[in-house]
Amino acid sequence: MATLRHVLLLQRDVPRAARFYSEGLGLPVAVLTERWAELHAGSTSLALKAVDGEAYASTGYSPFLAFTVGELQATVQRLLALGATLDGPIKYSPGGKVAALRAPDGQMLSLFEPDGPDAG
Repeated sequence: MATLRHVLLLQRDVPRAARFYSEGLGLPVAVLTERWAELHAGSTSLALKAVDGEAYASTGYSPFLAFTVGELQATVQRLLALGATLDGPIKYSPGGKVAALRAPDGQMLSLFEPDGPDAG
């Protein structure tokens, strides 16, 4: 059986990206250099690697990183202040609130705040 070691994102500016995920989502930084970072994301890690060519950092609509958050509105505001862009309106579903954002280097983020007493 394989175990997921980390999710790797190619970045134009690793320190800026690490700050985005650390300050915006509260992911603790384990390693940070100019060209590499690792942040704790639950049982796995988010790895950020610097690339020199624009083609390597080009993104489409995937990968899509999905996070459960405690306070969606506050998290969205922090991420917007750190350079994210909202990709459509916040949606209110029967199970909770959902927002889609694009990170500064183009990766897509999905944020979910569940409803109910067990939320968060």
